[in-house]
Amino acid sequence: MAGGSSRALFFFTVFAVTLYGTKAEIKFTIQVGRFFSYELLRETFQSDFEPLSKLYAGRLYDDPMVFKCNKQNFPDLPEWLRFTQRHSYDNGFLYGTPTSPGKSIIEIYAVNKRSYETTRQILVIKAVAEKVLPYQAEFFIKLREIEKVLPSSVQDEIKQDLQNLWATDQLEIVNVTNALDRGGRVPLPLAGHFEGVYVKVASEDYFSNCLQKVLTAEHQRACSSGAKVKVPSGCNFCSFASNCISWCSTELFDLTKQEPSSPPPTVGSGILDAGEVFQPPESPESRDYFPDYIVTVIVPLILALVLCLLLTYIMCGRREGVTKRNARTNQIQLYHHHTIHGNTDELRNMANHRSDFPPPLSTQPMFNFRTGERTAPLRSDSPHVPLIMAQHEPYSDTLPA
Repeated sequence: MAGGSSRALFFFTVFAVTLYGTKAEIKFTIQVGRFFSYELLRETFQSDFEPLSKLYAGRLYDDPMVFKCNKQNFPDLPEWLRFTQRHSYDNGFLYGTPTSPGKSIIEIYAVNKRSYETTRQILVIKAVAEKVLPYQAEFFIKLREIEKVLPSSVQDEIKQDLQNLWATDQLEIVNVTNALDRGGRVPLPLAGHFEGVYVKVASEDYFSNCLQKVLTAEHQRACSSGAKVKVPSGCNFCSFASNCISWCSTELFDLTKQEPSSPPPTVGSGILDAGEVFQPPESPESRDYFPDYIVTVIVPLILALVLCLLLTYIMCGRREGVTKRNARTNQIQLYHHHTIHGNTDELRNMANHRSDFPPPLSTQPMFNFRTGERTAPLRSDSPHVPLIMAQHEPYSDTLPA
């Protein structure tokens, strides 16, 4: 009986965690300047859509899901946090590096694309202040994509290779950025083409000898010339080919040599102390706007006037005139021209008086040109009925067959 009750208690606990696990708040405390990533597992939300009783009944689903993330009471995420999900059958990732201390409450909505159910998860991220590591380096991994780097196991592999390259175990990942967010081009949808990822790490130890070779003039000259730069001897520490870095895209940052920014000016209360006299700022020097007026107003007006005069001369000043043109025309040609105009006018006058006379019979409908007989039009729209019937023809018997 004790074994049966403990087994029942175990199943009840599993059911309760499955039912309410995704609705509880998930809290993280991270350090400012350290990389943070959180993977949204589809299996976790799938168990929330399908109760545990259905799973034991043999109904195991693998539904496509789409995640929507935003800061609570805001339409988008904090400026330091990003979200990515390549496909509805892939897990989603929240990742970024906080720049200032603070607390962020993130709402994660999962939409089941099969049943269109929706569930919510609350993620509380608290960023605390931490000392900035002085020595940082950024590497470009060409054969990687952002979704393939964010899992913790892959981050550990890359971190282990960079620790061997840096010759130190005190190494922290500061930031991971997609190359597309840095102005990279979208790769071709073919095998062997990747987007690329920038990985930035930091340490309290100074750069190793392999990393210091990036600062040499010979290395920079070879990279600027566009030649293929080989890996320095003894500096190839990538355990997998996909984790190898591009040496020409490697940058080193020594924060100890950077000058601190000047403090902002002190803002006063705006109230003068007793005995002080207000001294207003000096007025700016007077400026002569007449040259600007000439350039912007007078010059365009003069150009417009010149163009108008030129157009007037072309349109009006260069016309020949009817008298001058007739004097220069051959008399025979001019007489022929006047004859044509006269005949045209006569034909127009005759056309205007046409309505005073009856129209010719040949223009009337159903006119027989032999007898002059007019027949009433047929009341049929059939195309097979002739306009002039054959039996009305007086000479139809004399026509050849």
